[in-house]
Amino acid sequence: MIAGPQRRTRVMKDKEKLITAYHEGGHALAAAAMNHTDPVTKITILPRGRALGYTMVLPLEDKYSVTRNELLDQLTYAMGGRVAEEIVFHDPSTGASNDIEKATATARKMVTEYGMSATIGAVKLGQSQGEVFLGRDMGHQRDYSEELAERVDTEVRALIEQAHDEAWQVLNDNRDILDRLAAELLENETLDHRQIAEIFHDVRKLPERPLWLSSDNRPVSDVPPIPFPTSRAPIDQGAVDGGVDSGTPVEEAKASLTQNTKPRPATA
Repeated sequence: MIAGPQRRTRVMKDKEKLITAYHEGGHALAAAAMNHTDPVTKITILPRGRALGYTMVLPLEDKYSVTRNELLDQLTYAMGGRVAEEIVFHDPSTGASNDIEKATATARKMVTEYGMSATIGAVKLGQSQGEVFLGRDMGHQRDYSEELAERVDTEVRALIEQAHDEAWQVLNDNRDILDRLAAELLENETLDHRQIAEIFHDVRKLPERPLWLSSDNRPVSDVPPIPFPTSRAPIDQGAVDGGVDSGTPVEEAKASLTQNTKPRPATA
């Protein structure tokens, strides 16, 4: 009498693990197939907090700004987990809720804060408000009309739909790699950047997106940027200037901070 329920529980856990392997594989593969994204450094299907697994995408060096194409890539690989569930199981789970929330927030900022919508234009929409001393979180107050709000919603939806379509294309184009990645995750549970690079060696990339124009009245210039200056002679680390060693405490502190900081997963 007990064998039935116990067996059913075990099968459900196995299925959930299989879904998670494809979900995280979808994130990672979508990121690897983009042209403006950072490398995938880790994938795991071991639970962490409320997440059943996570995929880590990290830059190789410090970055202080992000381009429109890089943000579009972020939207696409954020949708990769949901799309993998659609393609493989034809029945998406609730595991993508956090991914959808993050993607929607990014798309809305692109439209209302970053001026990356040709329809809305390079304007800042909404006013920050909040009274932290009263225990209220920093919020966002709408200061534009209902008509413009509808246009914003339409633009946000269009960005998410584009990301959904791109993820669908790259996962279908690379279904063999997605299956191999899921199998490796089920076998090893966690993959590092070397294992991931080997699996993604033959990934078929998404074609470059068309050049974006803020307006048809402002066509693309064909004048390229100036060449980047050639590297200067390296600083002699043994030299001193005014009695202060070249290796400053600020640099040492930054190095220490980098070593002690644990990166957070990009997608769950």
